[in-house]
Amino acid sequence: MSYSATLGSHTHRFGSLAELMARATPLRSGDQLAGLAAESDAQRVAARLALADLPLRHFLTEAVVPYEACEVTRLIIDSHDEAAFAPVSHLTVGGFRDWLLSDAAHTDSLRALASGLTPEMVAGVSKIMRNQDLMAVASRVQVVTRFRNTLGLPGHLAVRLQPNHPTDSLPGIAASTLDGLMYGAGDAVIGINPASDSVPALVELLRLLDGLIEQHSIPTQACVLTHVTNTLQAIELGAPVDLVFQSIAGTEGTNTSFGVSLALLDEAHAAALSLQRGTLGDHVMYFETGQGSALSAGAHHGVDQQTLEARAYAVARRYRPLLVNTVVGFIGPEYLFDGKQITRAGLEDHFCGKLLGLPMGCDICHTFHAEADSDDMDNLLVLLASAGLNFMMGVPGADDVMLNYQSTSFHDALFVRRLLGKKRAPEFEAWLQRMGITDGRGDLMAQQQRPALLRGWREEPATALTNSSTHSTTKAGP
Repeated sequence: MSYSATLGSHTHRFGSLAELMARATPLRSGDQLAGLAAESDAQRVAARLALADLPLRHFLTEAVVPYEACEVTRLIIDSHDEAAFAPVSHLTVGGFRDWLLSDAAHTDSLRALASGLTPEMVAGVSKIMRNQDLMAVASRVQVVTRFRNTLGLPGHLAVRLQPNHPTDSLPGIAASTLDGLMYGAGDAVIGINPASDSVPALVELLRLLDGLIEQHSIPTQACVLTHVTNTLQAIELGAPVDLVFQSIAGTEGTNTSFGVSLALLDEAHAAALSLQRGTLGDHVMYFETGQGSALSAGAHHGVDQQTLEARAYAVARRYRPLLVNTVVGFIGPEYLFDGKQITRAGLEDHFCGKLLGLPMGCDICHTFHAEADSDDMDNLLVLLASAGLNFMMGVPGADDVMLNYQSTSFHDALFVRRLLGKKRAPEFEAWLQRMGITDGRGDLMAQQQRPALLRGWREEPATALTNSSTHSTTKAGP
């Protein structure tokens, strides 16, 4: 099937759905690098006009990545919920945009619709929406998840406490963890990107965090963001695994380059559920994604990077995750060249993930070789928080000393919560008040007034955590 639209005296033609979607995408360097971007602004407008007239149902009959060639495509088509799709099945992409911006698209109707939408449908409609449209719709979508606390409630914004260290030093990680907790961060997860793939070292990190959570009865969860196969080995060794982490993408070929498949993720999900470590819920998976990974893997199939990003959310949706975040700006200017492109990508990813029923967070970040700076990150943080972001990153000083990139800090979380009146996860907020870290309004107490968590840390914080970690190893295995 071919697609066309006429502007003035010129008719623009597009040979496939994948080409139409790519040409309609807002300009970004990754699509230019892949040779997929529109050749002119006029061609981009024509593609959007043609896309707006396309029936939503067409996405069920023409796959952008062939069904027989990709297990992600098979997952998307085979798991589609026709009954949930029915309320919008008669609409075009443009009509769907109008519906999403109408009063009919309220929280309950959007929740009921999620399983009836495919990633290509939501990617397609996002391409003909302004930034404010993406924000307005995403702000109405509520995705609530639970493990040891409740995330995603209206008016709340959680923070992943990210205490990375370039050598996985237990004292260094302990100090960063304490720093974050004293700033009220950590309700989404305390999550470490390890520098090493050594499974024994990963187990030590898991025991470190588990000891802290157990000793102080913190209503949160821990995660070491290692490859899923390492986590499975750690579970076999009796390590205290709360969440299973994995980076995922929107094509089978890209996931293969990551060393994962749906079968492997099925195994990991079942293993994490079997531990029964959650006290409030059984959402046990944590996924990270990011535009551009399929191009890096040479597995993009001629599909634009934003559509492939949305397809990754179909993989995540299969496992009812506690957390999903797009790492927008991390890969570099080859894929998102500047602050404008990073901002647009973050808003698109958040919108698409939320429409598909996912608890979306964002690592709002950049590298120094991109045309972006902290002002761009401030802007995107406020935009996403206004649009109902489930969680953000909390990195000491916003500078990750292990991954060597710029993210958001504990201070940034305090700023945006106060600016927009956002609250922490309720169970975590109550714990902070019991510990004397925050007052009844959620504001930080003066340091001399909040000694409870500091008592065991006055002389050597790492020792306090290490002792807790050692104590936790006496618990029975899974």
